[in-house]
Amino acid sequence: MEINRTITRCNVFAAAVLVSVLILFASPAAVAQKKEPPQETHDGLILVEDRNVAAAYVDPDADLSVYNKIMILDCYVAFKKDWEKKAKKTGSRVRVSSSDIERIKVDVAALFRDVFTEKLASDDGYEIVTAAGDDVLLVRPAIIDLDITAPDTMSAGRTHTYTTSSGAATLYIELYDSVTGDILARAADRKEARSAGGYMTYSSRVTNRSDARRMLGRWADQLRVKLDELHGK
Repeated sequence: MEINRTITRCNVFAAAVLVSVLILFASPAAVAQKKEPPQETHDGLILVEDRNVAAAYVDPDADLSVYNKIMILDCYVAFKKDWEKKAKKTGSRVRVSSSDIERIKVDVAALFRDVFTEKLASDDGYEIVTAAGDDVLLVRPAIIDLDITAPDTMSAGRTHTYTTSSGAATLYIELYDSVTGDILARAADRKEARSAGGYMTYSSRVTNRSDARRMLGRWADQLRVKLDELHGK
């Protein structure tokens, strides 16, 4: 599909730019110097204030209220720099194999689709579709800088790790017109997947998934609220 190829090419550069902005926001030195993010992106999106995300840009001429259906592309997943190398290192407390890493990526991508589909479609929400259309908003997501504190590999002899956080991740998301491929909005935000109540718990595949579901749910709720506001719901 030509639109997907075009979006993929644009996404690589845009993601690098916006993630750099996100890192800038999180940098103590940058905060001390009061550096400001760019007001406009290379493709004409304008910076908007949004206290719920670290960085958000929109097309000032876009009308998202015309989209009543949503098409969600497969979520791209990437670990934090050097996480995989450290996780596979002999003697590491989170020793994982290449197959473990690929399984985690697949699981996170599938969980993203499940959570966002549930949140966006529930309670007289938006129809989730698999084909482009004039009233279809295309969502292109990525979970990047993924950092899992204690992944459960289910291997023999694994150690038990107790934590208050399963890890953290950055959501990078873009909204497109599904027919024309025009970029409508772009945002990035980083969240920590904390255990319910903030209590220290044994980290396992079950608890990690539960924490991740809550984290993804918060992001999905934020998108749902914005769409509902634009549709006057």
